[in-house]
Amino acid sequence: MLRGLFGGTCRRLTLARQSQTQTHTQWDHLRTNTPIAPTFSERLYWAGLMESNGNLVKDVEKQITRVLFCGPHFPASHEYTAQYLQNHSYVKVDVLPFEDVPKHIDKYHVCIVKNMRLNSDIISRAVQMQLIMPYGVGLEGVDIDAATKCGIKVARIPGDVTGNSASCAEMAIYLMLGLLRKQNELQISIQQKKLGVPITETLLGKTIFILGFGNIGMDLAKRLQPFGVKVIATKRSWASYAQHASKLSRNEVDDLVDVKGSHEDIHDFARKADIVVCCLGLNSETAGIINKNFISSMKKGALLVNVARGGLVDYEAVINHLESGHLGGLGTDVAWTEPFDPDDQILKFKNVIMTPHVAGVTEHSYRSMAKTVGDVVLQLRAGLPLTGIELVN
Repeated sequence: MLRGLFGGTCRRLTLARQSQTQTHTQWDHLRTNTPIAPTFSERLYWAGLMESNGNLVKDVEKQITRVLFCGPHFPASHEYTAQYLQNHSYVKVDVLPFEDVPKHIDKYHVCIVKNMRLNSDIISRAVQMQLIMPYGVGLEGVDIDAATKCGIKVARIPGDVTGNSASCAEMAIYLMLGLLRKQNELQISIQQKKLGVPITETLLGKTIFILGFGNIGMDLAKRLQPFGVKVIATKRSWASYAQHASKLSRNEVDDLVDVKGSHEDIHDFARKADIVVCCLGLNSETAGIINKNFISSMKKGALLVNVARGGLVDYEAVINHLESGHLGGLGTDVAWTEPFDPDDQILKFKNVIMTPHVAGVTEHSYRSMAKTVGDVVLQLRAGLPLTGIELVN
């Protein structure tokens, strides 16, 4: 279909380039060998030809599919996507600062939001937009209702397909081990030339509460099996459990979790856990779910790990429970405000480990998502069914 759509244009553009080459050759010959200026009719001829060639270029410009990445953060997302599409000259990948997006979004057909919020006002300006999606799964920044009213499709990239959920699960284990092994205190011991201190902990024998058993939760449970831990997990609806089973059988997935619960059980499960790992999606129902009541219900000295979204956690509640000693440590890849403030008071605690929202930022997952985005752009352009993504409207 692409050949059919652009074959005639490409042939015309080739002829135009040949004509431009001939034009320059003729003009060079006139300038170097002929002392007489071109006649009026010759000037009209060449002017008309160049105007025609210019119109052809404008036609091609109109047929370019434009992809917008919002904001400077997560730079590998637009870099890898541009690399994947570099041989497709009719697709243009741009990255714009947040403040420029509202002014220029009307020129684009596909928008990758990253961590920008697209409200109804911005979406209403996207007059050529066909598809809005994150570079991953999170859609909390997109006004889906506004996009639907404007006839714009909204989608996410399932984490189990690209390796994003596996990458996040590995980061959760990294943060758990970092807290148990007192990573920050280890560095102090090195600086002070001390050996054999501090005494640290092991995962062996611990109870891990996975709060939100979706793709990340399932990948985490799989990777925790060799550590000799007990896994308890909550999920709003275990009836939809089978659809998250991916390549595992139902029985194999069931074997990953020792005790299953629903949303109503989260405080009871928090009381039983040595480590709580938050893997929930962020929405109006889950915002601030890790609050004073939840943390108070955790065991004294238990650890909290978050590889999902910063908005799930009540910042003041975390600070207060760290100061009181009730919360044994925080390991988080996401923050309540991003980019994170390096002078935030929470970093004064030796039992806090933070990483800059990189749980899913791995070579494997980002290359996979770049391929998904690139393929979808080409499919959208060709009028083909969109694959590798999950439409939500």
